[in-house]
Amino acid sequence: MRAILYVVPTPLGGSPADALPPTTLQTIRQLADFVVENEKSARAFFAAMGMPRPLRELRLSRLDEHTAPRDVRALLAPLREGRSLGLLSEAGCPAIADPGAALVAAAHDAGFRVAPLVGPSAILLALMASGLEGQRFSFCGYLPREAAARTRRIRELEQRSRTECETEIFIETPYRNDALLSALLATCAVSTRLCLATDLTLPDQSVALRSIGDWRRAPPVIGRRPTVFLMLAA
Repeated sequence: MRAILYVVPTPLGGSPADALPPTTLQTIRQLADFVVENEKSARAFFAAMGMPRPLRELRLSRLDEHTAPRDVRALLAPLREGRSLGLLSEAGCPAIADPGAALVAAAHDAGFRVAPLVGPSAILLALMASGLEGQRFSFCGYLPREAAARTRRIRELEQRSRTECETEIFIETPYRNDALLSALLATCAVSTRLCLATDLTLPDQSVALRSIGDWRRAPPVIGRRPTVFLMLAA
């Protein structure tokens, strides 16, 4: 059979057996070659899902934000040798706000088949539970870190949301959650609706939708809990 690049989702939290369907787990267990962002967390994932072979026999290559574009093609070596390859995300879906997109593009360029496996997507789970516009939406990734640039970007997204009646979805590194929330509350119009979807799929998950005006009266503290932000301007 022709070698395939499998795009492998991982749990947003909790056990792989609880978050991934049996067919996905079965496919992963058949692989021995993986491209991962972090070897330590990848091995913890493989241990938790009960790989049938010893972890020391798995062949892991790293692809992270520091990988040079010229080095990505070399990571396809198992495919060229006839072995299927798994691309593993740190949490959720690979290649979405994730360096794995470069490997997927390289696989397409080289003529290899790419097959996504079923698993959790924090972005879609958040949109499903938000009550916001689900027919027109845009995932905007990470907003700028620098305060002035972040404020400009928030204003741009709010205006686009208002003009297009489009839900704007974005994320942040957990330790900057509260800074992003403060910027949203300070910048957006009181009528703009903001949904905070936090710790999705975990026992203490929360999804709350309020207007900016309501959030200002009772600002939440997210802390370092993984959160998806969704905004729809009136």
